[in-house]
Amino acid sequence: MTLAYWNGQYMPLDAVKVSPLDRGFVFGDGVYEVVAFYGTEAFELDAHLARLARSLAEIRIALDPIACGFAGIFRRLRAECGAGDATVYLQVTRGAPETRGHAFPADATPSVFGFATPLARLRPDALAAGFPAVTAPDIRWQRCDIKAISLLPAVLSAQAAKERNALETILHRDGLVTECSSSNVLIVKEGRIATPVADHRILDGIDRQVVIRLARHHGIPVQERNVMLEELRTADEIWITSTTKEVAPVVTLDGAAVGSGKPGPVWREIRAAFDALIGRQASQG
Repeated sequence: MTLAYWNGQYMPLDAVKVSPLDRGFVFGDGVYEVVAFYGTEAFELDAHLARLARSLAEIRIALDPIACGFAGIFRRLRAECGAGDATVYLQVTRGAPETRGHAFPADATPSVFGFATPLARLRPDALAAGFPAVTAPDIRWQRCDIKAISLLPAVLSAQAAKERNALETILHRDGLVTECSSSNVLIVKEGRIATPVADHRILDGIDRQVVIRLARHHGIPVQERNVMLEELRTADEIWITSTTKEVAPVVTLDGAAVGSGKPGPVWREIRAAFDALIGRQASQG
């Protein structure tokens, strides 16, 4: 049985009943977070809660994740998941009004939903070999800094990657790299890391933030700036970061080798530091 949280109650996932008028269902009007647990330890929970609070404020849902006890919800759902490592998904929508209408309803109470699943980390042998990625134009809206549940463009990008046997689709707009379908992207050139600045064009990923901190701690220069698509194609190394992919090396881009065609030395250093941080055996092979 998978335990879920639904509007103040814990219950089996298949017992959750959502109104067809819930604005998450009819409009994608809501936001979410996904938190990794390594063993029983939540990874960067405070940062996730802060980002959730920001997303809620940006779409004007008046809930405070701290005051609402969301940290306890994350921990309870994780405790009920028997896996060694887990992720907990938590979503807030504007709720279910009496009628459908685009403008904010006056009669809706926000809906809160959460559940846990095992965390399937990328295998050590796959990390040692590296992954293919593909590129595509970024067709999303201009507020990608909000972690919204309306994810159709991301779904289409993820499917495009799957159909081409790639780990991710790296997106670009007006000649600039933005991010991936559900990950951030970093490049390395001559030992220096660059990653797109965290403005309205991307989601400021928690693992992205961690990797930047680790790199600076290890004395590796990092620039948060506009990254040209041509820089991506000529990079020595490309990485993608996310809660579920952690820090993964890209070794081919649209079928062409990235650098040597193998995970690079800067990635190996940062990956080892990341694995030490989460208390797991190094995965780079």
